[in-house]
Amino acid sequence: MGKRLGVFTALMFWVFGGLQAQNTNIEVAITLNQAIEMALANNPQINRALLAIDDADELVNIARSEVYPDISSSINYTRNIEAAPQFLPNGLLQLFNAGDPSKPNDALLPVNFTQENNWQGGFSVVQNLFKGEALVALKSSAVYRKVQEEAYRSTSQQVITQTRVAYYAVLAAQEQLRLANAQIRRLETNLSENESRAKAGIVDDYAVLQLKVQLSNQKPQQIEAKYAVEKAYRELKVIIGIPISFDLSVKGNLNDFDILSDTVKDPVNSDLKEVDRMNPYTFASSTVIDSASLAENRGDVRVTEAQLRLKDKEILAVKSRFLPTLTASYNLQWFSQESGSPTFFEESNRIQTLGVNLNLPIFQGFSRTSELDRQKIQYKDIEEQKRMAILMAQNEVASASEELDKIFETASARKQALEQASIGYDRAKKRLENGLGSQLELTEAEIQVREAEVNYAIMVFNYLTAKANYDLATGMVPFVDTTN
Repeated sequence: MGKRLGVFTALMFWVFGGLQAQNTNIEVAITLNQAIEMALANNPQINRALLAIDDADELVNIARSEVYPDISSSINYTRNIEAAPQFLPNGLLQLFNAGDPSKPNDALLPVNFTQENNWQGGFSVVQNLFKGEALVALKSSAVYRKVQEEAYRSTSQQVITQTRVAYYAVLAAQEQLRLANAQIRRLETNLSENESRAKAGIVDDYAVLQLKVQLSNQKPQQIEAKYAVEKAYRELKVIIGIPISFDLSVKGNLNDFDILSDTVKDPVNSDLKEVDRMNPYTFASSTVIDSASLAENRGDVRVTEAQLRLKDKEILAVKSRFLPTLTASYNLQWFSQESGSPTFFEESNRIQTLGVNLNLPIFQGFSRTSELDRQKIQYKDIEEQKRMAILMAQNEVASASEELDKIFETASARKQALEQASIGYDRAKKRLENGLGSQLELTEAEIQVREAEVNYAIMVFNYLTAKANYDLATGMVPFVDTTN
C-alpha cells in the first residue's frame, strides 16, 4: 500500500477549499472510498507513523557510521606571553656554558625551552576493524525500521476502521434526521387535513389536539437529530484530518442498503457495498480464525512479532560487549615553534603514526550480565504481549462474528416489518379519508412506520460497524496490504 495513497484526494480538497473560501455555498460530497483515502493522507496518526519510518531510516544511517572511518582534523596556535620555565641543576647547565658560576652546582636554575609562537595541526583517522556491537547495531537498525513499518500498517488498519465507523455514524445520524423530518411532515399534513375535517364536522376538536401534541413532542427530537448530524460530521472530519469548518457531505442511504444482497438498488450505496465485500463474511460460516492467520494479518500481532526480532538483535548486541574490539588509527601532524612575529609553518616538522589497538574487556562488575538478563526478560515479556494480543484477537473475531450472525438473523424480519408498516400506514390513512377509520389508528400506524424505519436503519448501521470491526479483528482491512 502506498504511503501517500490519498495525496491526490487531499489536493483535490485543498482546491475545493480555495473555491469554498470564495463561495460559501460550495459543498463537497465524498464517498466512503474518498474518505478513507483522505484519512490515509491527512490523519495525524498516519503522518506520525510515516515520520517514525523516516526516523528509522536516519537511525540506519547512524548505525552505518560505526563501520565507516572517523576522520578528523585540527589546528592549534598558541602565543606564549609568559612561558613556564623548566628547572635544571646549575652544574648541568655549566657543561653547556649556560650556568651561573657564582652558584653551587646543585642549585636549580630556570631555563625556558618554549618559543613565543607554537603551531600544531594535522589529520587523524580511526577505523573500527572489529566491533561486535557496531555490526549488530547495523542489523538491528534495519529490523527497527521493519518494526516502524508494521506500526504504520497497524495504524492504517485502525484509522481506516475508525473512518468507516465515523462515516457510517454520519449516515445513521442523517437517517435519524430524515426520519424525524418525515415524521414532522406526516404530522403536519395530518394536522392540516384534520383541521379541515373538524371544520366540516367530520372529526371533533380532540383529534386535532392530539396531532398538535404529537407535533410538539416530535420537534425536540428533530432538533436533537440535527445536532447529532453536526457532531457526527465533526468527528469524521477529525479522523480524515481536515478542518472542522470545511463543508462536506457523505454519500449513502442506510434505508436503501440491503445487507443480504450483493447488489445495490441505489448507486449512491455502491461504495458502501464495495468496501463491505472486500473481505466477504458468510453468515454462520463457523470459520475458525487460527492464531497463525491472525499473526499473519493482524497489525498489533505483527508489531509484536517484529519487536521480538528486534529484541533478538538487542540481546546479541549485549553479548557482543563481551568480545574484544580492534581499531586502527593513523595520525599525520605538523608542528613548529619560533620567536618573534608568526610566519605560520614556514619551518615545520611532520610526524606520522600508525597504530592498532586491541581492547579486551575482562571485568566490568556485573553490569553486562545484568543487562543481558534484562534483555532476556524483556523478550519474554514481548512474547506474553504477543500471546495476549492473539487471545484478544480471537475474542474480538468471535464477538464480531456473533454480532454479524445476530444481525443476519434479524435482517429479514426488519425488512419485512418496514414493508408491512408502510402498507399499514397507507391503509390507515385511506380508511380515515373514507370515514372508516379513526385518528388513533393513523397515529398508531405512524408510530409503527417510524419505529420500523428507525430499527431498519439502526440494523444496517450496526451491521456495517460490526463488519468494520470484524475486518479489523481478522486483520483483513480494506486498502491495507495483508502480505506486506
